[in-house]
Amino acid sequence: MGSLNVRIPPPWNHNVRRLHNQEPQQPLCHFPSASLSKQGQRFLRSLVVTRDSKTANRLISKFVASSPQFIALNALSHLLSPHSTHPHHLSSLALPLYLRITEESWFKWNPKLVAELMAMLDKQGKHEETEALMSETVGKLEFRERELVVFYGNLIDSYCKNDLKGEFHEICGLKRHGYKSMVSGLCEMGQPHEAENRVEEMRVEGLKPTGFEFRCLVYGYGRLGLFEEMERCVKKMESEGLEVDTVCSNMVLSSYGACNELSRMVLWLQKMKDLGIPFSIRTYNSVLNSCSTIMSTLQDLNDFPVSITELTGSLNGDEVLLVEELVESCVLNEAMEWNSMEVKLDLHGMHVGSAYLIMLQWMEEVRFRFSDGNYAIPAEVTVVCGLGKHSSVRGESPVKAMVKEMVIRTNCPLRIDRNNIGCFVGKGHVVKNWLC
Repeated sequence: MGSLNVRIPPPWNHNVRRLHNQEPQQPLCHFPSASLSKQGQRFLRSLVVTRDSKTANRLISKFVASSPQFIALNALSHLLSPHSTHPHHLSSLALPLYLRITEESWFKWNPKLVAELMAMLDKQGKHEETEALMSETVGKLEFRERELVVFYGNLIDSYCKNDLKGEFHEICGLKRHGYKSMVSGLCEMGQPHEAENRVEEMRVEGLKPTGFEFRCLVYGYGRLGLFEEMERCVKKMESEGLEVDTVCSNMVLSSYGACNELSRMVLWLQKMKDLGIPFSIRTYNSVLNSCSTIMSTLQDLNDFPVSITELTGSLNGDEVLLVEELVESCVLNEAMEWNSMEVKLDLHGMHVGSAYLIMLQWMEEVRFRFSDGNYAIPAEVTVVCGLGKHSSVRGESPVKAMVKEMVIRTNCPLRIDRNNIGCFVGKGHVVKNWLC
């Protein structure tokens, strides 16, 4: 909020009686005590007779610093209310008062308060300040869809109360932002049919749905197991020239996996390959988390295959096909760095099943490169597992436990790094001798 350029206008009422060291016999204005605290009343009266912005800012700062949270917010709400009886020119002080309040340690961002402030600013014709608040709010709540939906609801209410219905859709592309948030929020709340109705409303309003709205619908239907509707949305997305990318594909895979539809997952991976849609770490996570045989094997680290050949031999049916599709992808190359100084495999972001399969692929690839002769032998080999910061039990990394067991079972010369216990390290020539 510090980026907002707030200017308090010059004296608002040139007919205000000057005070020459004495109080007027009658109050200059009346603030109903039922809606405003006595401290707030005194504060607003002091602002009525203030003739410059510097003094007004000083009074605002003093009032907020000396007032309890309730008193300060009560005064601000009074200024923002379209039903308050304060002199109209005091409304111009709502923004500087709000900005000062945001500096307090007790302040918590409130969507209703911001919505009321935006409506007030738009009513005053301060469109730049309104757009700045809008931009800040959307940025703050960009990945918190439900909270963004609540904010837009508050904004609609505030604009209607201030008779600003015509201005509502003009601020900062609000119409599109609003639909985007409503579609996302409804899907999150398990109402994809209602969300799809909002998408159709977008078309009526002259707005073309984007890939974001379609991805929300795809995942909204998919997570409920409504695969026909999900696949229909994918086809519609394709027919409208929108890209079915890796993110959307991972949503489809996750939906199939949640319902143990492994055969559908195989077909979808093959479709991704045919369309040139790249796999990602999340593709691995979505697929392998659904492979019950692999996941149950990794729960007990005492006995699991330590090569891809052994792994595929222990699987049946669709799990074999899923593993075969994954190992043909380029995800390993993206997770591995190779130069003369170091070979590093980074397992960050991988669930234990993904890290397991990548480790098996990595051992085969490193063996091939060491034997090929066209690759320099690195000085050091590093496998980064992390410290379990994002594990269900903080500090207990299932990925690290799996790698450690694999190192022990294969007599691999990697050891936990003394300087970073989230890494396994070894000398390049020692690892080469072990593998070759």
